[in-house]
Amino acid sequence: MAEELKNNVAPATDAEVKAEPAAAGEKSAAAGRGNGARRFGQGGRRLNGRGNGRGRKVEEKLYDEKVIKISRVAKTVKGGKRVRFTALVVIGDGKGKFGYGLGKSGEVPDAIKKALAAAKRNMFKVAIAKGDTVTHSAMGHFGATQVFLKPAPAGTGLVAGGAVRSILELAGIKNIYSKIYGSRTKTNVVKATVEALSQMKTYEQVELNRYGKAPKAKADAE
Repeated sequence: MAEELKNNVAPATDAEVKAEPAAAGEKSAAAGRGNGARRFGQGGRRLNGRGNGRGRKVEEKLYDEKVIKISRVAKTVKGGKRVRFTALVVIGDGKGKFGYGLGKSGEVPDAIKKALAAAKRNMFKVAIAKGDTVTHSAMGHFGATQVFLKPAPAGTGLVAGGAVRSILELAGIKNIYSKIYGSRTKTNVVKATVEALSQMKTYEQVELNRYGKAPKAKADAE
């Protein structure tokens, strides 16, 4: 008391002593709100890259995909059975470009991912004729499976089922007749269908193979 009077400083009252901790608490709360305001925007949304998706690359999806078959394969080894999964996937852009791939892994998602990567490396192109159909009839063979494809007029739709329908849809063909002969194994059906589609040729390609030159346009003929 004597020292405070000596330095001309009035002694602190009980109310001021109690108010100091409260003021310190309000200051820390305000600082916390300030940090929160910096971390979050209006409505509590995070402002960093993790919250609002900034800095994340959105890959454009070029091909539609469809899983045809997932098989569980068990191999007996010295320590027991080793289980793996096999995935058969078909992809396409709906404009005549399609592909298929086979992937194997210990987990189903990894097998599908490998199959998609293999399908992108194994792409084919088919010419789509007027009416969203194929240019001519063809028969594809693989193993004990035969797949027959025949053009159809507009409005017919896809007269196909199973793996054949999946490939034709993803390739962009909308009107066609098809028939499977022999084995219905999905892997063989996919490969036979791809073999049949790879036989398709346009009028210009046939003219070039027969006569060594492309057909002249109507304007040139006139």
